[in-house]
Amino acid sequence: MENFRKVKTLEEESSVPFLDLPSNVVEMKVKEGSKIRNLMGFAMGRMELADTRQIVFRGYGRAVTKTITCVEIMKRKLGGLHQVTKVQYKTLLEVWENNDPQVEGQVEHLTVHKNVPSICILLSKDPLDPNQMGYQPPDSPKGFWPDETSSQQDGSGASPKGMKRRLVVPYREDRVNKKAPVQTLQENLGVVMGCGP
Repeated sequence: MENFRKVKTLEEESSVPFLDLPSNVVEMKVKEGSKIRNLMGFAMGRMELADTRQIVFRGYGRAVTKTITCVEIMKRKLGGLHQVTKVQYKTLLEVWENNDPQVEGQVEHLTVHKNVPSICILLSKDPLDPNQMGYQPPDSPKGFWPDETSSQQDGSGASPKGMKRRLVVPYREDRVNKKAPVQTLQENLGVVMGCGP
């Protein structure tokens, strides 16, 4: 492939993998070169309208992580959004052209079928079917652990986040009195070891 250069990339048109979407659903196609602030400016403006109930984010290849980032930003800013995620492969057709057509036995053009990962995420203000594959309920306003705020306020119960054990430093007499007699240290060691009085 050293004598070839990529001329163009064609993507196959694929429909949104969600059934029964309204005709006015907002579809955000996230590309590798898309700016997150531009995508989010448009998407947030549309989702803040009362008549917009759902939005779909789509991305493939290197844009998958950017697609997920946009969705997480929107979920954090708006809150209460139901989510369904679909992951699949998308076929791209790459056309390569020969740079040195005078070499015998080489073709002028190559067409390569390339499968790349693709993600499609539906966010909805309205409840979705929780039995649907890829469904995520809205985040609770209290955080990940439901009892987190109540246990931290009253001090009872152990919270899985933010609680640290107190470091217990054993009391040693020689720290208090640096000139402790040798006999006292030996007696203390004997008691600890179980051989003292």
